[in-house]
Amino acid sequence: MNFASDTAAPAHPKVIEHLIAANAGPAVSYGADGWTLQAESLLSDMFEAPLRANLVSSGTACNALALSLICPPTAGIICHPQAHINCDERGAVEFYSHGAKLLTTRGEHGRIDTRSLQVLLQSVDESFVHAIPPKAISLSNLSESGTCYSPKQVAELTGLAKSSGLTTHMDGARLANALAFLAVRPGDITWGSGIDVLSFGLTKTGAMAAEAVILFGEAIDKFDELQARRKRAGHLPPKQRFIAAQIIAMLENNLWLETASHANQMAKLLEEGLRNSKVNILHPVEGNEVFAQLSPNQTSQLRDGGVVFYSWPDGSARFVTSWNTMKTEIGKALVLL
Repeated sequence: MNFASDTAAPAHPKVIEHLIAANAGPAVSYGADGWTLQAESLLSDMFEAPLRANLVSSGTACNALALSLICPPTAGIICHPQAHINCDERGAVEFYSHGAKLLTTRGEHGRIDTRSLQVLLQSVDESFVHAIPPKAISLSNLSESGTCYSPKQVAELTGLAKSSGLTTHMDGARLANALAFLAVRPGDITWGSGIDVLSFGLTKTGAMAAEAVILFGEAIDKFDELQARRKRAGHLPPKQRFIAAQIIAMLENNLWLETASHANQMAKLLEEGLRNSKVNILHPVEGNEVFAQLSPNQTSQLRDGGVVFYSWPDGSARFVTSWNTMKTEIGKALVLL
């Protein structure tokens, strides 16, 4: 009954199989191997667009490298106050960008509000040397409240940003869960809605450690610089085939969407059970995260019964389901309430 995080789940057996296969003998180092070429080709086919990808093992490195590429140190990056880059990455974006500042703007349920973004952008005065002008915007999909941006919402926000000269980034650590909920194509919610650079995550979906900085459109021209930044930051894997092998395993036969769909279904089952127990749910459940308002007694009952979950900064309890979460686990947890 571990609902602490989808990163607590084991790697999917298919991932292990591909890693074992990739381990059979020597291969060219630093990404010049066949697995990396195949992984990038599969990504391009999946997103139905030309792209370039840099593979890394950490979501924090993925976000920090991506944003350092599109924002100079003297400018700022717009994000939601609850964004992972703002709350959970120990200043990595600022460190990798050599000082770019995160500029927050609000919105309900973890999503940036269009009107708030308009107000922020209208207040920018590029000639005012004392203020920090935004040069990029980062959207999290899923958001840190477990909600989705639809393609229409992404397009509205990126349209506003681009009209002000900003480059656009999406933190897609749980992009698979958003896609499974929305039932749209990967390109619809990324480059098709105006995203230039994507942090594409598969670790939370069943990989061992596999993330990719993906460049679309004109951002592809920055690939060589991204390569240099990745190397300088110490995130160019000598044995990159093992990250690529995980990506291949997850993308083949749409395993990544299958695992995300299962996690989403388990989250809905948990939400329904909590509501039936008169527990208040704070955000719409649009992925694999459930934020519940538990009483101290309910919290103790669950923890004493062996249920693992995270206490969120706002006082709620966050439950995250995974690709291997079972209905029986949820049933055993709910009985404790």
